[in-house]
Amino acid sequence: MKVAVIGAGAVGQLTASFLAESGMSVSLVTRKQEQVEKLTTDQLTRLNVDGTKTVQKIVSTTKLTALPPQDLIVIAVKYVHLQNLYDQLASLSNEIPLLFMQNGLAHFEEVLSLPQKNIAFGSVSFGTQLLNQTTVQHRGIGPCKIAIERGEQPVFLKLLQLQNPLFPVEMVDNAEKMLFEKAIFNSLINPLTCVLQIKNGELVTNTRAYALMENIYQELTIAFKDLERTISFGDVVDLCRQTAENTSSMLADRMQGRKSEIETIVGAILDKALTNGHHLPTLRTLYLQVLAIEESGEQS
Repeated sequence: MKVAVIGAGAVGQLTASFLAESGMSVSLVTRKQEQVEKLTTDQLTRLNVDGTKTVQKIVSTTKLTALPPQDLIVIAVKYVHLQNLYDQLASLSNEIPLLFMQNGLAHFEEVLSLPQKNIAFGSVSFGTQLLNQTTVQHRGIGPCKIAIERGEQPVFLKLLQLQNPLFPVEMVDNAEKMLFEKAIFNSLINPLTCVLQIKNGELVTNTRAYALMENIYQELTIAFKDLERTISFGDVVDLCRQTAENTSSMLADRMQGRKSEIETIVGAILDKALTNGHHLPTLRTLYLQVLAIEESGEQS
């Protein structure tokens, strides 16, 4: 099975590494020629949760069109880079299955305008960090959930056969619900860790941060009546503890001076709440704070 993974960041490299380990023929598509050269010479290194190291030789390129026909394309770039890929993806054969692994909600409707017959969405809960251009650290085991939104392509089901306890794959029924629930978790954790500059675990051990997170959760349950049935506050606390040593993606973006996914995650949740007549004042304040931090960074 030939799989192309577009995006050589933390999620893309970790996914590519586990797919290659399962015996699939994996190609990694990145924007930087320098990274292609480093992956060619140094190979892809995964630092495992148990302290061991896995090194794999993976084909890498800056041009998706330079690859032979693929059985599956996994799109693991952040939403901000996804806009530049739509035309290229639309030009591919509509028989090629696409799996999108972005955070947030903004991409859902956009992706469905593509001509491909088989489209699925992914939501990951594992912890991962890119240490350099060729080394990714697996910081926490968590499921990779996949929901098929269009078509019934068996190639998605083949991912269930990975059978790697370090990289569990689950199939779920409702893609939009899956993405919404992930966005709720991200909205509760990411902006707080970004503004306060703390790791996930400190949202539980820091009493003031905990109170803020609880307040945001209460706002969300008022805006979304069924939320408590699917996500309890205990679930949020458990996730913070499970990923206690993780640096959230939004905090990592702040540390690296990058634009975060605040718009497609928190902005989308705020918009949904507003349609229900709710403003979510605490979450909206954090949203504006993250945007202000980013604007300040752009000007410095």
